[in-house]
Amino acid sequence: MTKQSPKLDPKMLEMMVCPFTKTRLEWSKDKSELISYAARLAFPIRNNVPLLILDEARQLNDEEQRNPNQK
Repeated sequence: MTKQSPKLDPKMLEMMVCPFTKTRLEWSKDKSELISYAARLAFPIRNNVPLLILDEARQLNDEEQRNPNQK
């Protein structure tokens, strides 16, 4: 059984912000999380629903953290 990427509307993703810093969220490379580099948090997406609550978020480690202005 392969893991499917969540299906989020790109327009909805553009409007979503981190609930703590109000900065833009980015999809992780495997599209299983929304990343807030400003808050150093990764929010999971389960059943196509982003869980933007602290209890569900995980802390980004130093290797995952990067300057969000760098592409």
